[in-house]
Amino acid sequence: MTFPTKAKYVIIGAGIHGLSTAWHLAEKIKKNGNGSNNDIVVIDKGGIASGASGIACGVVRNNYFQPAMRELMAHSVKIWESDPKKFSYHPVGYMQISPESMRKDVTTIYEQQKAIGYESTFIEGEKDSAEYMKNMFDDWQAKGITSVLHEKRGGYANNSAAIYGIADKAEALGVKIITGTEVTGFKRGSNSKAVTSVETSKGTIDCEQVVVGAGPWVKTFWDKLELPNKISIKDDKGNMHDNLPMWKYWFLTEGVLGVDPNFQKTNDGKMPPVIHVDSDAPLYSDVDKSLITDKMWGIYYKPDFNFNGVQGGAAPYELSKPAGEVKVDPYGIDSPEYQTTDEFAHMWCSALAHCQKRFEGKINVYHKGPSGGLGCFTPDSFPIFDRFCENVYFIADSNHGYKMIGVGELVADEILGKEKDLLKPFRFNRYEKGELHPTSSSPFPWS
Repeated sequence: MTFPTKAKYVIIGAGIHGLSTAWHLAEKIKKNGNGSNNDIVVIDKGGIASGASGIACGVVRNNYFQPAMRELMAHSVKIWESDPKKFSYHPVGYMQISPESMRKDVTTIYEQQKAIGYESTFIEGEKDSAEYMKNMFDDWQAKGITSVLHEKRGGYANNSAAIYGIADKAEALGVKIITGTEVTGFKRGSNSKAVTSVETSKGTIDCEQVVVGAGPWVKTFWDKLELPNKISIKDDKGNMHDNLPMWKYWFLTEGVLGVDPNFQKTNDGKMPPVIHVDSDAPLYSDVDKSLITDKMWGIYYKPDFNFNGVQGGAAPYELSKPAGEVKVDPYGIDSPEYQTTDEFAHMWCSALAHCQKRFEGKINVYHKGPSGGLGCFTPDSFPIFDRFCENVYFIADSNHGYKMIGVGELVADEILGKEKDLLKPFRFNRYEKGELHPTSSSPFPWS
């Protein structure tokens, strides 16, 4: 492929957001007849799905305490459902299983799912919750569970396969995907902050608009465009907090239990929903019965033939280093610094055994899977979808990325001049205005 020296739209990142935006943008241009599909170029320093999208566990869910996130996820689930084969999408459903301390939050989620027409079943009370779970898994044994929210839609997708499916759709519409090409800088207009060219390791591309969908590398481009690394945030009481860091990194802890995925089938022989359990019950070791934690903990897991086992993870942890000191590269399983540990394996496998008897004594078949990695989070751990420098659109997903396949369609509309209500709650100015998203009592920063 000849390296392009000019394009109307340059999209940085060949993962879920960059490719979804390119696909939908090309589709809308073709439908509207207002340009050439060849005007869209996607650049990635690695390859398609070579970043976070390629190692994601792939869970697709609506389960969010925040109304704006819930509506956005409902939109994305429709995109996953539009071509499940091409997206390697498995619509098995999703379950949020919670203790009493979370019941009020989860009740709110259920009520608002009903309001937006998102099908789910809600079970309350310890006895009824246990019965519901035992009807699905006869070996269910988690203690202290008082609510079960069973989303009938959602599920998971196979990570890289889904991204290649999106890439196929984009390329079929004329999008050029340039891999092995690193963005080294930006050229600006003489009398404005607008970007006129994207400088890369292979040459310069003149352009009219730029989209940054770079996942964990978002800070790299934020810095190249000289955007603020310290910001002010107004809290819900109207108090302003100044000089707060714009970015922080969390490490996502995930792994794989090396059992036949069929090992996790339900009582009726079907593949189960994705299971997410939050618990405040004491967690004891499945190895020596010692106490692992008496604090709130959470895990998620699913059988997955792509990972050749039962794959999942636990709550991530925030890195103590300032964002500017974190080395994102090499990324994922290639990183010498950020890998899941034996401590995680012990906790996660013990938590699996806490939930289902079939997992007792299985820690010996645990193995690290190519999932997890670093996530670059915003100050409130929710996405930013907004325009900066006049013509640069940032998709800063705060590690909610993979499930949000539909964001690309909405961003494409905004690039073409049509503002979308679903994206308005995620503007950058929400911090200064104090229009923050509500937080839940989940141990996960993105719930």
